[in-house]
Amino acid sequence: MCGRYVILSTPEAIRAMFGYAELPNFPPRYNVAPTQPIPVVRLDNGKRSFALMRWGLLPAWVKDPKGFALLINARGETVLDKPAFRNAMRRRRCLIPTDGFYEWPAAANTGAPRRPYLVRAKRGADGTAPPLAFAGLYETWTGPNGEEVDTAAIITTTANRTLAAIHERMPVFVKPEAFDLWLDCANVEADVAAALIAPADDALLEAYPVSTAVNRVANDAAALIAPAPVGFAPDAAVAPAKTEKKLKSQKPKPSDDQASLF
Repeated sequence: MCGRYVILSTPEAIRAMFGYAELPNFPPRYNVAPTQPIPVVRLDNGKRSFALMRWGLLPAWVKDPKGFALLINARGETVLDKPAFRNAMRRRRCLIPTDGFYEWPAAANTGAPRRPYLVRAKRGADGTAPPLAFAGLYETWTGPNGEEVDTAAIITTTANRTLAAIHERMPVFVKPEAFDLWLDCANVEADVAAALIAPADDALLEAYPVSTAVNRVANDAAALIAPAPVGFAPDAAVAPAKTEKKLKSQKPKPSDDQASLF
């Protein structure tokens, strides 16, 4: 499961990692939430291209989005067969830049708020790590008046040993050397690309508890990724970042307490 994530690397570092030509500029995001516009990398005329898409996939055949479930994740075990994802798995695979994600362990039946964890790449000797790439799928939904909305979902799989104690599921990460295989839908069949759908190496990630302030989507500040102090208690809200310029092409209106990526 992946319901919140972070984008902390600079636009320059992400562009260098994913190799697209565009020069987008965006601030760090500490609490990316469903229905918000997210950065996506796909192939466009054979070249990697940056795009913004709504997080929450809408298959092209959906008539009324209001009556359709929000598909923020796609189970890797069924993407080849499930109607909502199989066409995108064949023709519209993408990468979603990230620096980590939040996960909540199962409830302990105590009534207390669950303590979230930040899962991120292990730090190197210099205390840094390069961006990561979620495996994603995308679709362009066309409304009754001809409006188009690009939408995307993150593929998940069973958790590796590092994360199994926190949650039974985890996002699928694509290694840089496999970017071309995953993105090239014209030349790589879906069942071949599906071989990349697997738990991450146990050595790739680390996890630590963070503030429960991440539970509120309006909170979007660096304090959210700080390790939580010893002990457990609900945390005070973290002041949300100033709302950035909204992406005009995204027609569905997100919740009023959600910030925009740009």
